[in-house]
Amino acid sequence: MGKPGATGLRRIINATGYSMQGIRAAWLHESAFRQEAMLCLIMLPFAIWLGRTPIEYAILIGSLVIVIIVELLNSAIEAIVDRVGDQINELSGRSKDMGSAAVLFSLVNVAVCWGLIAWSRFS
Repeated sequence: MGKPGATGLRRIINATGYSMQGIRAAWLHESAFRQEAMLCLIMLPFAIWLGRTPIEYAILIGSLVIVIIVELLNSAIEAIVDRVGDQINELSGRSKDMGSAAVLFSLVNVAVCWGLIAWSRFS
């Protein structure tokens, strides 16, 4: 037996609303999210300019979207850890550090993808 609640189109509409609430909360409460979102918006036109094929566009734009996804997940991890308590705890610190490392790797991914495509175009 499934979970009670909305189904079909109503569930999709509700889920979209919850997602928008999450984006709004990240924008209001997470400066790193705002910075990365603005950087992605600034870089988007450059992705269109730099890319030459649909695959290159997908890689350039997709790498930017991954940063946003990972930052949202990292912010969710930080929020739940902070809700549990504000006392110093090794596991809490470790989980926050791992979330931060995930963001770092997503940014490195952007640098590698963009660098390789730029190298290919300009060399």
